[in-house]
Amino acid sequence: MLNFKNSLLAATMLLAVPQLAQAQNISGVYLGVGAGLNFMEDQHIKASSLPPPVGGVAMVFQPGWAGVGSVGYGFGNGFRVELEGNYRTNHLRGQYPVSTSSHSDEEKYGAMFNVLYDFNMAGTSLDTYSITPYLGLGAGLMHNSWEGVTIQDGAGRVHINNSVNDFAFQGIAGLAFPITSVPGLAVTLEYRLVDEPRSRNYTSLYTSPDGNFGFNSKVLGDINHSALIGVRYAFDTVVQAAPAPAPAPVMRATNAATPAPSRSYLLFFDWDSADLSVRATQIISDAAQNSTKVAYTKIDVQGHADLSGTHVYNQGLSLRRANAVAQKLVQSGVPEKAIVITALGDTQPLIPTAAGVREPQNRRVEIVIR
Repeated sequence: MLNFKNSLLAATMLLAVPQLAQAQNISGVYLGVGAGLNFMEDQHIKASSLPPPVGGVAMVFQPGWAGVGSVGYGFGNGFRVELEGNYRTNHLRGQYPVSTSSHSDEEKYGAMFNVLYDFNMAGTSLDTYSITPYLGLGAGLMHNSWEGVTIQDGAGRVHINNSVNDFAFQGIAGLAFPITSVPGLAVTLEYRLVDEPRSRNYTSLYTSPDGNFGFNSKVLGDINHSALIGVRYAFDTVVQAAPAPAPAPVMRATNAATPAPSRSYLLFFDWDSADLSVRATQIISDAAQNSTKVAYTKIDVQGHADLSGTHVYNQGLSLRRANAVAQKLVQSGVPEKAIVITALGDTQPLIPTAAGVREPQNRRVEIVIR
């Protein structure tokens, strides 16, 4: 099984890596829920805490299930904090080297305070699919309940049917998959390692031919590995769309006697595409020809995207569109050194929309001859 201290150290180092700053951000309140499998490592009852002839006992648990719910707040810089409620249950499969009751379960529920960080994957394959990895650390209180645990060694029996509260901490590693059709909604996949490092004393009853008496069973170790799938909803992602103004006119330099060549050109793209259409290719050819008829110092090629993807993905898409146009201009005879490429992502929409809206007029490249 994983060593929690090593996992904690690795998570802390990753949280401190400077080049992974500027994450895809959550700003404001969000809610999350998740459920999945829980795997509990063996727990040991210290031999010296059991009456003779019962010796040291290892408790072995079957895979169980876990559920978590959280309310959190994102600071807009990749960091998030959240309050979490959780529940886990595992059935006791057996004990060694002695026998056990087959009805026994351990249930636990608690509350945690977590600090998490979302990593920016711009320039990687994960960004192509808008996937955001995140890591987190948490601490809180766990309520542990042992129901109907019976340990038998010879004629003696130990009965445990008791609850204990204890301090716990956890490490979190996850991936978030945004649902672009529902702004603010994401599917999450998580691994959580929860550790209760201190020993716990359960009130117990020992039954033997010589009589009954009470004592405390000292239990060591409680490490849980949880694999969860969930959903998360960030409220502030949904933005009310402003009334759409009329499309901005294309600026053209004119002369009353002889019309001057246009100095500004707009090209539009299909959704999630940087491919040039036949019409776009013709506009680029016109811009290249007209650039030879006017005096200019530079030719700006500005790429844009609509708001249907993440900010990071839209930035890369607008750059691919601008590069495609610039390459075609060079093929049409424009000097490469005269071209200045700018990727503006979704920061300057021609038609203001809510996040997640596909707007054709915002998927564009503008050529400006200056």
